[in-house]
Amino acid sequence: MNRVLAFLIPLAISSLLAACASHKAPPTNILVAPAGTSAKAAPFMAEGERLFNAKDYTGASAAFQNAIAQQSDLAEAHYNLAVSLDRMGNRTDAKKHYITAANLAPGNKVIWDSPPMREIGLTHDIGKKSYIDSTYRGF
Repeated sequence: MNRVLAFLIPLAISSLLAACASHKAPPTNILVAPAGTSAKAAPFMAEGERLFNAKDYTGASAAFQNAIAQQSDLAEAHYNLAVSLDRMGNRTDAKKHYITAANLAPGNKVIWDSPPMREIGLTHDIGKKSYIDSTYRGF
């Protein structure tokens, strides 16, 4: 019986530690507005970047939402919003915007290597689809 407990206790502890470590940290950087960003969205992207770098993730997320309102197909704004939401602990909404960013930019390595893409096994190397179903694996 002692041998069984000696085996099961470390196994249980390592399982708990693995479960706690399963949440990957959000990216530390955001993306700059690419060339071709609309004149209406660009100021919001710049403001979001400034606020994000000041660690004002709430303000940054609002700025990125405004950028999206001005240019809904701006993958970088969706990605930046996702990172900001992730920093605030709002993983559910963050995942939606990571997915939207990936759908809008199928070849963008940074976006495709974001935590949700890695968690579900979709990276820029194997994620050749240009669209990801938002319900894929529980999103």
